[in-house]
Order: sequence, then structure tokens, then C-alpha cells
Amino acid sequence: ATEGKEEASAAENNPSRVPQGKPGERSSVLYSAGQFFFEYLVVVSLKKMSDGHYEPKITYQFPKRENLLKGQKEEEERLLQAIPLFCFPDGNNWAPVTEFTSETFSFVLTNVDGSRKIGYCRRLLPSGRGVRLPEVFCIISCLGCFGLFSKILDEVEKRRQISMAVIYPFMQGLRESPFPAPGKTVTIKSFIPESGTELIKLTRPVDAHLEHVEFQALLQRLSPHLILHIFASAVLERRLIFLAEELSVLSQCIHAVAALLYPFTWAHTYIPVVPECLLDTVCCPTPFMVGIQMRHLERVLDQPMEEALIVDLCKGKILRAVGDEEEILPIKLQNEMLTSLNRHNNNNNIHTSEQVNTLVSEAFVQFFVRTVGHYASHIKWSKNGSGTFQERAFCKAIASKTNRKFVKKFVKTNMFSLFIEEAEKSRIPQEGKR
Repeated sequence: ATEGKEEASAAENNPSRVPQGKPGERSSVLYSAGQFFFEYLVVVSLKKMSDGHYEPKITYQFPKRENLLKGQKEEEERLLQAIPLFCFPDGNNWAPVTEFTSETFSFVLTNVDGSRKIGYCRRLLPSGRGVRLPEVFCIISCLGCFGLFSKILDEVEKRRQISMAVIYPFMQGLRESPFPAPGKTVTIKSFIPESGTELIKLTRPVDAHLEHVEFQALLQRLSPHLILHIFASAVLERRLIFLAEELSVLSQCIHAVAALLYPFTWAHTYIPVVPECLLDTVCCPTPFMVGIQMRHLERVLDQPMEEALIVDLCKGKILRAVGDEEEILPIKLQNEMLTSLNRHNNNNNIHTSEQVNTLVSEAFVQFFVRTVGHYASHIKWSKNGSGTFQERAFCKAIASKTNRKFVKKFVKTNMFSLFIEEAEKSRIPQEGKR
């Protein structure tokens, strides 16, 4: 992997205070059962500054961590510094309101050691009379499971409307419960005044790699044809910018695009919602996948940018493209994927969210199976068990000219290199070979 550089998912423009990472890291998150559900729950509120504008500040943190070692304390400080910015990425122009529609979104922070944490957010208006400012409940976890954490945030919001004091026992119960294995359920007992004890069941989807994904969000906003253009750009690790006004739309759609690459992983800058003060991320010469609120469109277009694919999720169209997106994927496979996506699109109302996820993922996994699925038979194993990938022989083995043309580009990507590096380390003996 390339040498460490600042990850753009930063707290400020001050590099020393930024969660940093290497471009070679993966955008996936560990999904191990038995871990804590979450590391922190924080509440981020808007505080009025002397110049009249509002600044997001952490006003509540659970649990308070005691007896941290120096390195752990520094890491915690960096994390807590970054969170407010990503909970209110839309700047400081707020005013108290009487009505506000709750929204759910997420962000990703990369740490110095390359590990990633996800912030699951619910922005809501606290109950009360008169004008109030929205606040954000943010759960920080290293576990990727958007649906599960949305349900947890529903419970947090329900309790917030009664009293902050009712949230604590619920989160404590959650913290004492192990994260369930795929397909399993954990039940949490929770007492609510006037309602009595409630049993809350939290179930993990069976397919762990689709836990953080909602392909429906993508299919509702973009035609299958455009989804393939986006996939083609992502596969060649280009620069991708997504625009929408709602934070939930941005985070859902970007997580879905990254998931289309499975079993490969986006290994570059990845910010589902870019805070206003980090908009110059789009000037980055390296690959990135970022979400930006539509209100910043003019500012983004004015930036001195390298070639990028810019997607308008509100109108379902591409605003700027490199121009060759139609020609990147082999035409026969492209048509098969289009047929498959159109079929799911037409049946959208019949399928559950999980079914759509499985069907869409299967179409893209099949694409990789057909183009690079023969990789394992081109890893040469030495007597000491280390593997070496034979790239030339691998490309030569592809009979279809159009498939070979695509694969010759794909093998040069970071995501393919990382995948092969892992494969070279983990030998699975093939039948008849020792």
C-alpha cells in the first residue's frame, strides 16, 4: 500500500488533530459477533457563539472512559473532536425552529492505524414548546450494520421524547449485550415509565456483507444504466462525487455504491457526507468517493478539479463525466447486468429490502466471477506455502477479447492488488493439488 497520507474524513484542516489513514485501507468494517454493539453514544448540540453563529458541541457522552492509557486518550480526543463536524456537516447557518423532520445518516472515520469507525446519526428536534434547535444522537461503533443501528436510534428517539434519563439504562443494557452472529437475535429488556418493561429484539441479517447496505435507495433514484456507469467508474478507482440535499440519501447511496464492488473493497478516500469546511477534498488528485449537499454544487463546480464523475441523486442524472463510462465494462456482461437490474427494478414493490439486496449483489458478484473468477488457479505456491500471482498468465487465460481488455485495466487497481495480496496469504488447497 501507498505510504500514509491524511484521510479526508478529518476533524479539521489541522493535520495533527485529524483521524488519519492510508489510501490503501479498506472501506469495509469488521463484522465480528460477540463484540460490544458500540463504543460511545454522544449527543451533539448547537451552541450559540459570541458572533451569533452556532457551533456543534458534544453535550453528552456515554460511557465516560476512565483510566485510559496516553495513546488511547489521544485517540479518544481525536475522535471526539471529529464527531461534531460530521453530525452537522451542513455548516453553521442554523436557527431555532418549531418543526423538523428527523433524519438518519452515517459517516466513517479512519484512525491512525487504519481501523475505521462508523458514526450512526439521528438528527431530531427535542420535545418541548416554542422554537428549539435540532440535536444529533450519534452512536460510534466499529460494526457495520445500518439497519440494526437505525432500529436502535428509533428506540433512542422514543426515549428522548420522554426524558434524557430514560436513554441511559437502555444504552447500558445494549452495551452489556454481545453483538449477535449473522441471522441471530439479541433481546434487550428496557423499562419505560408509564409503559413498563419492553423487550426489544435486534436481529442481524443472514448475509453479513450486506448489513450496511440499502440498494433500494440507489434503484429508486438512478436508472440501471446510470448505476452501471457509476459501477464502471468505481471499479477503475476514479473520482466520484454524489450530490443530494438529504444526508440520509447521500450516506445510503454511497454505502450502496461501495457495496457493489464486493468481494473487492473501495480502498481510497470515502466520505459519505463531506462537511462544508472540507469541500476542497474534491481537488484531491487521488481516487475518492464522496457525498456533498446540493447547496454546495456551485462551490464544488468552481473548484480546480481533476476529471470526476458527478452524480445528481435528486434528479437521477450525471452532471459531469469522463466520457468513456459506456465502454469500460464488456458489452455482453453489461447487457446481462442491465437485464438483471431492470428485472429487480420492475419487481421492486414485490421484494423486501433484503431480497433486493441479495438479488442486486448477486448480479455484480457474477460480473466479477465471469471476469476474474479464475484468479485462484493463477497463484503459484512455493514449498514454504507463500503464493505468487501470475498476472500475465491470468490475463492470457481469458478467451473473450472484450473481457481481457477490461481485466488488463482492473488488475492495475488498488482494490484488485489488495484482494490478491490476501489470496496469496491464505492458501486453500485445491482438489488434486498439494
